Amino acid sequence: MRYLPLTQHDREAMLSVVGAGSIDDLFVDVPEAAQLDGPVHGLPDHASELAVERHMTALARKNTVAGEVPFFLGCGAYKHHVPASVDHLIQRGEFLTAYTPYQPEIAQGTLQMLFEFQTQVARLLGTDVANASMYDGSTACWEAIGMARRITKRGKAILSSGLHPHYVSVAKTMAKFTGDVLESAAPTLSAETDVADLIARIDADTSCVVVQYPDILGRIADLSELATACQAKKALLIAVVTEPVALGAIKSPGEMGADIVVGEGQSLGVGLQFGGPYVGLFGCKDKYVRQMPGRLCGETVDADGRRGFVLTLSTREQHIRREKATSNICTNSGLCALAFSIHMTLLGEKGLRGLAMVNHTKAVAAAERLAQVPGVELVTDRFFNEFTLKLPTEARPVVRTLAERGVLAGVSLGRLYPDADELKNGLVVAVTEVVTDEDVEALATALQEVLA
Repeated sequence: MRYLPLTQHDREAMLSVVGAGSIDDLFVDVPEAAQLDGPVHGLPDHASELAVERHMTALARKNTVAGEVPFFLGCGAYKHHVPASVDHLIQRGEFLTAYTPYQPEIAQGTLQMLFEFQTQVARLLGTDVANASMYDGSTACWEAIGMARRITKRGKAILSSGLHPHYVSVAKTMAKFTGDVLESAAPTLSAETDVADLIARIDADTSCVVVQYPDILGRIADLSELATACQAKKALLIAVVTEPVALGAIKSPGEMGADIVVGEGQSLGVGLQFGGPYVGLFGCKDKYVRQMPGRLCGETVDADGRRGFVLTLSTREQHIRREKATSNICTNSGLCALAFSIHMTLLGEKGLRGLAMVNHTKAVAAAERLAQVPGVELVTDRFFNEFTLKLPTEARPVVRTLAERGVLAGVSLGRLYPDADELKNGLVVAVTEVVTDEDVEALATALQEVLA
């Protein structure tokens, strides 16, 4: 039985109010190539539940399961081992069914969890304060740019060439509606980052400089000089972290002077899950807290002196007048934030540092082995668990061929930058704790055979 509560008159009235001539007018911003011209191909129009289940299961079997093959994909989404206890705990009824604490006085458990999450994120990012999570890393990056505009009253953001192109794309999409000018470029296939170039480009119109750490090629730069240069021009430094496990081994952006630090928390507690849902991290210096998007949970005492938790700051458009809100992205990915927090708690500081060292050690060994393959050149000389190789031929067909052989070799830069011919031979390889010596040898052997 289909439930369609709106009459044609209802639809016409609603379209009239928003100024649209038809429902199709609501989708004018969707590229024509991305629009369907009919039903989804391959799905039966009408079938029983059993038939649909069998059909979908057959489709699912065509996927290559990440945990069953040598896996070296990264570039913002990483395969780490998530303890079974994380999934067990987030599925407890009091967590799984919890919703946004609109009545915080009766949501003490949720607020305490978010308070602990904030503490962990602030310590990890090296910031004074962190909020109760964002939608994901890319939208958190945009929110930071918008926050910099409000603070500096300027409208030009300089994006590092090492910033993930998907993050750049999200920021440019959002900037269409705010008028922000975003300057960006593709990276060069070299070991050097563009920090010196970024410093040279900062001027009186710059609201912020956005730099990824480690960047899309896996390179790690000292951000201290860049932070000083931003401060001298009264611009903000925004650091983006897509691999939070790295902060168990390298200095945090906050320690190096970053004003705002954002990131993707997927690596801790959250599986790959076909690209989502993930969880955005957001921290900043204390003096900017009132311009921070999202929500901030605080600790207090009640009238009887008992410990309690409250929503200290809530600038989402769901909570206050929309025109006064700092953000209209309302989702804070609470369940994924809980998974992140549980995993962090299980690790502790010592465990996180140990996990980071295992990642780095394995990555160094893998880089050395892969660099021995004839024709393969290691581009990244300072990295955590992700590095870039330069192949003697275009990387995209090589990646496809290796995938057919059951080895997911990494992410080709030609896929991320289809218009940059100078990057087409680049291959970004991620090595986490789940990669074995046998996996590395399988990749090296297959790569050598394909390149021969």
